[in-house]
Amino acid sequence: MVFTHDTQHSLVDAARLVNTAEVHPDGLSSMEDLDAFVRSVGYTGSRTHSAGELEAVRGLRPVLKEAWSAPEDRAVTMVNKILADAGAIPQLVKHDQWDYHLHATSPDAPLHVRISVEAAMALVDVIREKQLDRLRTCAAEDCSAVLVDLSKNRSKLFCDTGNCANRTHVAAYRARKSAAAS
Repeated sequence: MVFTHDTQHSLVDAARLVNTAEVHPDGLSSMEDLDAFVRSVGYTGSRTHSAGELEAVRGLRPVLKEAWSAPEDRAVTMVNKILADAGAIPQLVKHDQWDYHLHATSPDAPLHVRISVEAAMALVDVIREKQLDRLRTCAAEDCSAVLVDLSKNRSKLFCDTGNCANRTHVAAYRARKSAAAS
C-alpha cells in the first residue's frame, strides 16, 4: 500500500470532486448532484443544503486541480494555506465503519472546509512521501480529468471519468491497422 487507507480515499475523493468539472454536463450543477457526491464519498458532519454550500464546494475544484499538477513548493504553499485558513487542528477520530484516522476540522465546519482540509491532509502525506508524481492528468488527448496512480508499478495513465483508456487504445489500434494496410 502506497498510502494509508484514509489518505488513499481522500485522494480519490478529491480527484472525483475535481473531475465533476471535467464532465459534460457539469457533474456538480445542482444540490441533488452535491447530495449524491457527498453520499458516494461518505462525508459526515453538518450540511446547510444551500446554494452557498454548493458554490463553495464547486469553488474547491480549481484549487484542488491546481494542486494536482503543482510543483512541490507550490503544493506545500497551497496545503499550508488551506490548513491555516481552516484553523485545522488534527485529531484522531473513530466513527461509522472507520477505525482511527485523522480529522482536522470539527463535524460542524462547513462542508467545503471539511472537504478541502481532508484533501489537504492527504496531500500532506503525498508531499512528505515525495509521491507528487502519483497525481496526474489523464493521458487521453481529449481529456483533462485528474487521477491518482495507486498502482505498484506507477502505470496508471487514464482517468475513470469515461472510456479514455479504451478510446485511446482503439484509436491506436486503428491507426496501426490503417498504416499496415497502406
